[in-house]
Amino acid sequence: MYEDEFADRLTKLRIKKGVSARDMSLSIGQNAGYINSIESGKALPSMSGFFYICDYLGITPREFFDTDTAQPEKMRNIINDLNQIDESLFNSIADIITALAHGCRQ
Repeated sequence: MYEDEFADRLTKLRIKKGVSARDMSLSIGQNAGYINSIESGKALPSMSGFFYICDYLGITPREFFDTDTAQPEKMRNIINDLNQIDESLFNSIADIITALAHGCRQ
């Protein structure tokens, strides 16, 4: 069960990055079929392999498993930026996001 979720998440994040499984495999120092074997459910990465995958994708291990966040790297950047602004501007942005979120549901 978890293997399928892991493979699906890896596939989605890799596609969002716009890279082929082969290129990603080679970029992290593995054989050309490494990522494909993980995405097809034939293998799981070692812990160090998982860290290389996360580093390549530009995300943390926690972000990898946060499947509710489709674009974890962008979300982290937004949160970092929000932490740099003053409270009144932060509150204004929060209001805009809330309005947009509720408007999208209609």
